[in-house]
Amino acid sequence: MAGGGASGPLPATGVCGGGSVGRVSSTSDIRVLTIGTSMITGMFADAVRDTDGIRIEAVFSRDLAKARSYAAGIGAPLAGDDLDALLSRVDIDAVYVGSPNSAHAAQVRAAITAGKHVFVEKPAVLAAAEWDELVDAASAADVLLFEGMRTEYDPGTALVRSLLPEIGVLRSATLRYQSRSSRYDKVLAGEYVNMFAPEMGGGAVNDLGVYVIRAALTLFGEPETVSATLLPVRSGVEGAGHIVLGYDGSYVALDFSKITTSRLPSELQGEDGTLTIDHIASARRVTLTRRNGEVSEHHLDLPQHSLLGEVARFVELISTDADPTRDQALTGAVLRIIESCRSSVTSA
Repeated sequence: MAGGGASGPLPATGVCGGGSVGRVSSTSDIRVLTIGTSMITGMFADAVRDTDGIRIEAVFSRDLAKARSYAAGIGAPLAGDDLDALLSRVDIDAVYVGSPNSAHAAQVRAAITAGKHVFVEKPAVLAAAEWDELVDAASAADVLLFEGMRTEYDPGTALVRSLLPEIGVLRSATLRYQSRSSRYDKVLAGEYVNMFAPEMGGGAVNDLGVYVIRAALTLFGEPETVSATLLPVRSGVEGAGHIVLGYDGSYVALDFSKITTSRLPSELQGEDGTLTIDHIASARRVTLTRRNGEVSEHHLDLPQHSLLGEVARFVELISTDADPTRDQALTGAVLRIIESCRSSVTSA
């Protein structure tokens, strides 16, 4: 496979091809209802605050006091504990779904049925077929269904892609996202933790593995083969894993963990040079080392782990004639790789 990063064909999905979604007037902001009151929703709110054409109008929580407190904290004028009532409001254009993974599908479906655009946190849903069904439903309702995945829309990924031709023919790559969760000690103590609970869609693949899978698809296209080793923890999900994607003439190793931390960068090895990347989910420092030993450093002076890129893409897709087909197909491709890993997995 050449080092230019040209994507290969993606797996077939239920995406209806081409065309724009129902648009919001260019003279008004997209008014968003948020579902979820965790840290990631706060990061979304921060990105919305710094993005033109969108604002948070309302906050939903099953706990009304929490909804009101969270709305006050992020400057949203409305709060409520009745999701159906909020979805029926004409002053809501879109819904942000930042709830536990297992709740995504039902909440996305409810929002689409109500005629709202949807921004859903990764992983969008827990099965590729369900994603295909929801994409079809969104297309039929003339609304946008979009998965928030910062790897795809972060400027660091564009930087890595621009440098890929410099290393020549790619032969191997290792993409890492390994960060020990502060809640893992509770798992070890036998306590219940959502992000490590199988019935909540928890585990290292859905939390961190999706980033390295998406980065590989974005940079290298669809693999020819997939194999995996997953490390289970006592709660019943994987705490860490290793995936190998096989391509014609190269392989890409994906390492992810919520029970250990790696201090190593990600690395792309080509016949003419090597790229080292400080953080594959939001690259800010990329080093190119050429075959002759010449080294060049490339830096982005931006905050790490920002959601600005994905929020901007969401606004673009709703407000213009931009086509969401590839965005949606990449989400489906990630889910299919996860399913392939689980079906072929070796337990270590």
